[in-house]
Amino acid sequence: MAPSRAAERKQTSGVMVPAWFRVASKHQETADTWSLALEPVGDELAPFFPGQFAMLYAFGAGEVPIGVSGDLTRPGPLVCTVHAVGAVSRAICGLPEGDQLGVRGPFGTSWPIEQAHGRDIVVVGGGIGLAPLRPIIYHVLAHRERYGKLLILCSGRSPAELLYVEELEDWRGRLDMDVKVTVDTAGPDWHGLVGIVTTLIARAGFDPARATAFVCGPEIMMR
Repeated sequence: MAPSRAAERKQTSGVMVPAWFRVASKHQETADTWSLALEPVGDELAPFFPGQFAMLYAFGAGEVPIGVSGDLTRPGPLVCTVHAVGAVSRAICGLPEGDQLGVRGPFGTSWPIEQAHGRDIVVVGGGIGLAPLRPIIYHVLAHRERYGKLLILCSGRSPAELLYVEELEDWRGRLDMDVKVTVDTAGPDWHGLVGIVTTLIARAGFDPARATAFVCGPEIMMR
């Protein structure tokens, strides 16, 4: 289920002038992907909801849209996972802790997670697509009694390109969710599943009539 224009929650329009945020901390997820925890230097922005994105502005480089990937159920830094694929995203990933960047938002519609109360939740994330889906997982875990099964199906092009590896391992140890991980290609050191993320759907064991799926990934995965 994609973010819906008919979502019950009213969306907050994004601000036009960037607010300055400080890079409170950063974590390298893969060779070219970083998660940045951003704290406001002055004025705070309106609250973000799962599925919304921010415009991140790197001084002298430009601005790019980045989905929010952190836990939005409790107060804390604004977390964005950035894949360094262009000049602006590389500049953002290269910012050291303590440096500042501009943030505009929130923009976009949210995932309609509240419409899925009482249903099983299936999250399908291909590569960097898991980043904007992660707030849904946090939301379901924070309100576990409102939902049925929670299934996480995710992938990377290789084991080295999987996001949130430590967190996925922690989630695998929980009894109230099922996490399945695959990679497109792997060497002999990989002992997990190999194949595109959609091959996990048949293994997931859920009833489509009772489930709501939230899906994000590359175009080939969507096809």
